Amino acid sequence: MTGKNFNRSFTRAALAALLALAAIPAFADPVNTAGLAADSADGVADTRAALPESKSLSDRALMLASDINRFLVPGARQANAAPQPSGRVQSVLSRAFALLGTPYRWGGTSTDGFDCSGLVGYVFRNSLGIELPRVSREMARTGEQVERAQLTAGDLVFFSTKSHGVDHVGIYIGEGKFLHAPRTGRDVTVSSLESGYWSQKFLLGRRVAGI
Repeated sequence: MTGKNFNRSFTRAALAALLALAAIPAFADPVNTAGLAADSADGVADTRAALPESKSLSDRALMLASDINRFLVPGARQANAAPQPSGRVQSVLSRAFALLGTPYRWGGTSTDGFDCSGLVGYVFRNSLGIELPRVSREMARTGEQVERAQLTAGDLVFFSTKSHGVDHVGIYIGEGKFLHAPRTGRDVTVSSLESGYWSQKFLLGRRVAGI
């Protein structure tokens, strides 16, 4: 696929993601961690505690559009930001963004619904043909470890929500954000790695071999 055709298909996927965003509080993160309960094949915590008021559709769409624009438009990043993703990383991001709004499903590995590791495995399998281990704690043993400050788009980010090692995973998309399937009752969404709940639960990053 030529660069021009890829950008067109990536843009279509991005637009589809914006439409999917209509029904989800895409950038809302849990702020109260009381009453956490295991809720996935990986033992992901169920963060049904109070959430900040959801942003309007227009606000959420603008925020996501801004993120996508940084990946697509040359020079859209700040001067000191990371370089543009490679073609293989763009394939991962395109597939991941297209899944925004997909419902969470315990043990899910398809577009009918994903748990956290099911989503990551699906994205890498269908974008690059890379097979990853099924669960997050096994994924965290693959590839090369990356320090938090050195994360780049396409890296895997791992979290410990219950103080017993890795039990959640997402895909870093750049600009301090990552895409993941959070828990029952939430859809595939984008969250901040720089502040809030997930920032405090971050454990490590890994770079998948071959991207």
